[in-house]
Amino acid sequence: MALERVAVIGASGYGGLQTLRLLQQHPQFKVTFLGGERSSGKRWSELNPFLPLPGDPVVQSPDPETIAAQADLVVLSLPNGLAAQLVPPLLARGLKVVDLSADYRYRSLAQWQEVYAAEARQLPRSDGDLCAEAVYGLVEWHAEQIAGARLVAAPGCFPTASLLALLPFLRQGLIDPTGIIIDAKTGTSGGGRAAKEHLLLAEAAEAVSPYGVVGHRHTSEIEQLASQVAGSAITLQFTPHLMPMVRGLLATVYCRLRDPGLTAADCNTVLRSLYRQSETVAVLPVGTYPSTKWVRQTNRALLSVQVDNRSGQLIVMSAIDNLIKGQAGQGVQCLNLLAGLEANTGLPLLPFYP
Repeated sequence: MALERVAVIGASGYGGLQTLRLLQQHPQFKVTFLGGERSSGKRWSELNPFLPLPGDPVVQSPDPETIAAQADLVVLSLPNGLAAQLVPPLLARGLKVVDLSADYRYRSLAQWQEVYAAEARQLPRSDGDLCAEAVYGLVEWHAEQIAGARLVAAPGCFPTASLLALLPFLRQGLIDPTGIIIDAKTGTSGGGRAAKEHLLLAEAAEAVSPYGVVGHRHTSEIEQLASQVAGSAITLQFTPHLMPMVRGLLATVYCRLRDPGLTAADCNTVLRSLYRQSETVAVLPVGTYPSTKWVRQTNRALLSVQVDNRSGQLIVMSAIDNLIKGQAGQGVQCLNLLAGLEANTGLPLLPFYP
């Protein structure tokens, strides 16, 4: 079988680096184009000598015509707003695209413009038809749609961990759709590779801090898919926290059970039944709670459930690597499906520990 040619645009950011690392050992993909603006014209070894690539390629300006001549599939790992400048001409040239940014995660362009108002002002868009067409790339829930798509919007890391935990219970109607709370904690790599004061070692080390307490951008992304699955509008509370670690994400979801007689074992069975055919989601025994270190550098999610019978609360915990399952690994899962491959081809599922 001929190798599928893949272009990676935004290759020097954390998402791009993880994508390249995964594609280097992929049996069916070959990276044939590296794209970037600020790094254009430089050899890869000048930029990232720790990750050698065959032939030490030169990073090129992401011209759609040039990309189309050298690739069949494209991964865009660009800041919000920039991907949408490239997607229409890439699709027009017959390429299939996986976008790691938020540009196509919303079914409505108007909603994206509302949530990402600053980017919308700086980079005007008129591609509402593509927002409606794009498939949300949560593979465990949309595999069939992804396989037939030409544009896939990979979910954010917080929505990935949160939705994997929440959706099974919404779909079964087992929880009250009101009063859902998600408390999430992530490593500093979630803020990207560009220098930011709050991510400096002296600022982030030995500290835990909440941010985006009200109106975090990922809140509406979580609500969008939760509402689709529930069949009614879902409004929830989402609060992220920055942790003094490089990578990893833990989301704890709190919701009220409709049937107070349900046990943790019952809810564990719900998760196991829904994800029984998924290699990327593992459900832990009741009483065993996930650690971010257990999924470090893997494309796996670990779920655990507990029930507080005193309060009638269901607590679902979800741990992922924010850069792999929460970004690049999920992107490669989508590439696999677009290429007609098994979703987990070439992806790491077991951690190196500790």
